[in-house]
Amino acid sequence: MNPQIFVRVSSVALLSLIVLCVLWEGWLAPLRPGGSWMILKALPLLPAVFGILRGKRYTSQWVSMLSLLYFTEGVLRAADPGLMGVFAILEAALAVVLFLSTMFHARYSAPSRQS
Repeated sequence: MNPQIFVRVSSVALLSLIVLCVLWEGWLAPLRPGGSWMILKALPLLPAVFGILRGKRYTSQWVSMLSLLYFTEGVLRAADPGLMGVFAILEAALAVVLFLSTMFHARYSAPSRQS
């Protein structure tokens, strides 16, 4: 497998997850009218952007673990009414894609697998 495929998929998933978190908690369906402090949940993803875009293996390793927090939040909030539930399911789906793509990138870019 070519690790660059997983770099592209994880880049799209990471950027999509950041945009979703900001739009969801800022304007589209915040916990409180007018916006929510939950918008700050996108901050832990920001340091990973350049590492993921450059295909850094170490970044893929720790982002795979970080994505599990977003999956957990998405699953827990999936039963919320209206758009919140829809965005929560989308967040969980993006987190799964991010987890799998970063995990496979880290696996297939390992020095022991290079031939």
